[in-house]
Amino acid sequence: MTTVTLTEFRSHASGMLSRVERGETLVVIRHGRPIAEVSPVSSFAGEPSWRKPALRLVSKGDGLASAILAERADESLS
Repeated sequence: MTTVTLTEFRSHASGMLSRVERGETLVVIRHGRPIAEVSPVSSFAGEPSWRKPALRLVSKGDGLASAILAERADESLS
C-alpha cells in the first residue's frame, strides 16, 4: 500500500491508476489525513450497468400523446 498526496494524485492520475491496474493499492491523503483508498476491482462480472441498454417502458392502449391531443380537442369544443 502506497501513500500519495492529493496534489500528487491529481498531477499524475493516469500513472497512479495504471499502478492500481497492476494490483497496487493507493491511499490518498490531504493535509496529512487519509481521504481515499484506491484499489483494484476485486471482481467484475460482465458489462458495467451504464453500458447496458435501458429498460423500455411499454403500456397498453392509447399513448400519452394521443390522450393529450384528445383532451385538448375536448377543451376546444367547450
